[in-house]
Amino acid sequence: MATRTRLAAQRLFRWVRTLPPRASEASVQGRFAGGPQDRHVSCSRALYKPDAPPAGPSSLSFRSHTCGQLRSEHVGQKVTLCGWVQYLRQDLFVVLRDFSGLTQVLIPQEESAHRLKGLLCNLTVESVVKVTGMVQRRPAGQQKEGMPTGEIEVLAENLEVFNMCRKLPFEIKDFVKKSESLRMQFRYLDLRSSYMQKNLRLRSQLVMKMREYLCNVHGFVDVETPTLFKRTPGGAKEFVVPSREPGRFYSLPQSPQQFKQLLMVAGIDRYFQIARCYRDEGSKLDRQPEFTQVDIEMSFVDQAGIMSLVEGLLQYSWPADRTAVQVPFPVMTYEEAMRDYGVDKPDTRFSIKLMDLSEVFRSTEMTFLRSAVSQPGSSVQAICVPRGAELFSGTDLEDLKQAARTHSEQELSLVLLRPDGTLKSPLRRLLPAEALLRATGATPGDLLLIAAGSTQTVRPLLGHLRLKCADLLESLGVSLRDPSAFHFLWVVNFPLFLSKEDRPEQLESAHHPFTAPLPGDAHFLHTEPLKVCGQHYDLVLNGWEIGGGSIRIHKASEQLQVLNILQENPDFLSHLLEALDSGAPPHGGIALGLDRLVSIMVGAPSIRDVIAFPKSFRGRDLMSHTPEFVSDQELKSYHISVNWPAEEEGK
Repeated sequence: MATRTRLAAQRLFRWVRTLPPRASEASVQGRFAGGPQDRHVSCSRALYKPDAPPAGPSSLSFRSHTCGQLRSEHVGQKVTLCGWVQYLRQDLFVVLRDFSGLTQVLIPQEESAHRLKGLLCNLTVESVVKVTGMVQRRPAGQQKEGMPTGEIEVLAENLEVFNMCRKLPFEIKDFVKKSESLRMQFRYLDLRSSYMQKNLRLRSQLVMKMREYLCNVHGFVDVETPTLFKRTPGGAKEFVVPSREPGRFYSLPQSPQQFKQLLMVAGIDRYFQIARCYRDEGSKLDRQPEFTQVDIEMSFVDQAGIMSLVEGLLQYSWPADRTAVQVPFPVMTYEEAMRDYGVDKPDTRFSIKLMDLSEVFRSTEMTFLRSAVSQPGSSVQAICVPRGAELFSGTDLEDLKQAARTHSEQELSLVLLRPDGTLKSPLRRLLPAEALLRATGATPGDLLLIAAGSTQTVRPLLGHLRLKCADLLESLGVSLRDPSAFHFLWVVNFPLFLSKEDRPEQLESAHHPFTAPLPGDAHFLHTEPLKVCGQHYDLVLNGWEIGGGSIRIHKASEQLQVLNILQENPDFLSHLLEALDSGAPPHGGIALGLDRLVSIMVGAPSIRDVIAFPKSFRGRDLMSHTPEFVSDQELKSYHISVNWPAEEEGK
């Protein structure tokens, strides 16, 4: 057999040698490679040197350039552009748009190009076309400043229409106002706008830089974790997913919290993930039932290490055209934040702070103020609104009082300082004017908002009114918060437990049940758990919480102790407890809210403006009409039936 094969190969070799040069190659291709038009691939790496495909946004596509790419240095070049028709102007030119910008395409007026002219003139706005033509300078006086391609235009030589567009429900122009419901219903059209294109591309670039920093600079491993999981004790309400086993359901994870801790037990050491998370929070403004977070966990690390990592991550990935990030970020305790700003996520771009006036009113004749001062846990608190008395109308002042009633069923005392420095208030005769002005630093034209009662009530109230007054002042032309400034802040030393609002005798986790207590507070766990602070840290940006994390409990006995305090069934976490008892290293992490972070970066009024396909504030997809009804037959395989409300049955 070997001899016959060898003889056949020799005959083939002799036949090939009889062919003329180059013809042999073509003939062999024709016989063995399907024809000369096919790519010839050699076993020798030295013989096969494919041309590298061109790089850039126009690589591997029909076009030679993007619509926002052409400049005066391209004059005289023949180019091919693909995009959408943005404008049609007087049968003279077409403005073509893609993700990168606009280019003016000149319609030829010569008789010889009448067919091409007719095709161009008959286009509809938002039709998709390919145009080939010559780049030329615009005539003197017709350049358009502020438009990157404003010095050139493309004289059309050829047109291919990919798709003619119907009449759309709104124009794809940033200056055209659309209702949010219309934008959500036709999201694929809304995404064509330059506003949305820029937001999504900035988001993509940010994530790319974050991956680069975590993987290449600090050796993190990108690990995907399951979406179908089980219920997590405490925290937000979760979405449930039926299985085909009767009565058994999955839960969609609020975060990969347990999985990332298990990865630390597994020795992964440094994990991250751009994670999809789910929370059934109902109808909450500017919240999403599904959202994205940059999820991070490290072994053998303390709080300072995590904070330093995040500061470096943000500084490395921050867009170059935004105000640079300065590190290290300021650090404030939870108690300091509540004392000075009334919230645990203070906006430090403006300096209005809460003031404790208890000493000022300790001997006052006003009964309700004196009572507040004498009661344990109560106080008199105030904020001074600069120029509030000068600028706020009577309606504005009444709105502030109503806001106090709505927020915490609290009455608010207003004191206005007239231009002559005297006080204007229904209680002015009973107010210790000199001591009040000295304690608050108020000057003529300022407004004092004073609230008395439980400190845990009046501080959040004045924190809320502080932000409301800032909005009012800015609406009246006062510059308080620089929109281009980015004020980062760490808030630390949160309480580990809080009393439940509906059942104060029971406790719940301030963060989640996996947060470790501060070492110095651990001895209070059994006796006074409300005194225990956790190793929890929040990252705040311009008054928004954009991240939260903690050092975790890494011993099963300590985790079980916390679950018992919370009266949670440890069986739900038996897998985690077993893992912690199997040699778990000290570990900690953080999750950054990507949607919120990007929305602040770009100055978007809502996180929906930085998400490609968001849900409405009711959790609905107006484009695809979800959630939708499922038939009884389809539910049958999941052993589920719907108990319809009475009003639905009658419909």
